[in-house]
Amino acid sequence: MDKKNTLVLNCGSSSLKFAVIDPISGYCSIQGLAEKLGSDQATLSFSYNDSKQSQDLGLAKHGQAIEAVLSLLAEHQLMDSISGVGHRVVHGGEAFSESIVINEANLQTLQSLNHLAPLHNPVNLLGVEAIQSLMPNLPQVAVFDTAFHQTLPQYAYMYALPYEYYEQHGVRRYGFHGSSFRFVTQQAATLLQKPTEECHFLIAHLGNGCSACAVKNGESVDTSMGLTPLEGLAMGTRSGDIDPSMMQFLSDRLDLSIEDTTPPLKKKSGLLGLSGISNDRREIQSAAEKGDERANLAIEVFAFRVARYLGALAVSLPSIDALIFTGGIGENDRLSRSLILEHLSLLGFQLDGDLNQKNGDELGRISTPASRLALVIPTNEELMIAQDTQKLVTQL
Repeated sequence: MDKKNTLVLNCGSSSLKFAVIDPISGYCSIQGLAEKLGSDQATLSFSYNDSKQSQDLGLAKHGQAIEAVLSLLAEHQLMDSISGVGHRVVHGGEAFSESIVINEANLQTLQSLNHLAPLHNPVNLLGVEAIQSLMPNLPQVAVFDTAFHQTLPQYAYMYALPYEYYEQHGVRRYGFHGSSFRFVTQQAATLLQKPTEECHFLIAHLGNGCSACAVKNGESVDTSMGLTPLEGLAMGTRSGDIDPSMMQFLSDRLDLSIEDTTPPLKKKSGLLGLSGISNDRREIQSAAEKGDERANLAIEVFAFRVARYLGALAVSLPSIDALIFTGGIGENDRLSRSLILEHLSLLGFQLDGDLNQKNGDELGRISTPASRLALVIPTNEELMIAQDTQKLVTQL
């Protein structure tokens, strides 16, 4: 069988997303999600040929879940079509500015970066180790969330902290969602029929995790997330920017250790914390339509914070070819887009309400003819990972 497919793996703390993708056509033959790994309720659900199925995994952890995925692929006669495995790796630090083939030397470097993303990178690498054990001859590639942002100028990525924090501990802005921003940048350049290296974009990746990026000449020059994915916009459960003294204040007032003040900022804040209802934007809007004041407040705070960051990011650009919305909320939430563009009227944006209701015309446009261009472009991080993996594997 022609080895035309890539297996894409994304290991979370208690989950595993997978997909088998043809990097050229973009066709996804099978995809799925293993959830609640490490508990006694682990499950694997998947979609194959429009058929959705699921199975219990018992007490499975990541290794056993990947073994179950490989068995599933063998059952559907897909294993022989796979040329390599592409892994989403959250943090590449300053060591990696592009995707890389995983070898022993690179793996040691990756392990040395675990302190930069202790909740993400070690779990991402579990997938690498499992494939090494189960399919040792299958090439593996790491695709980094941070790599696209390695083009940030120093004045954009440095914090105004003692310089030795950067020198000794790597404390700086790294940014995330890089695969999404890179994919959307390429798509937008194609839509505008303009060379990528001549394009200037503002991009809002809005999902449960949210970040924004300024793209100048096709490269990231500023972004909202920082050392970790907690900085920046208000998100589903993350606070985004707060006063740094807030940690000490909460510690004193709530009689908590400094360490215990961080989890609520990651898991109980954002849309969930403001609304008291959910981190799901759809549930919040439903409550707001019924008159829930906190739900309405969460919607307004979310939109304002996105607009404020986009306005700030605009100073990094010589001009704006387009403002692009992507991610689950960015692609589907008409109200959020409307509120964000209303805040950005100073930059020349005017919403076309009819196009917004359709999530854009054939090009994704949601702005009026007289407006600066605003687009909705669906992201596809998995395809970006698959394409990077195929490119590197064919060079081996």
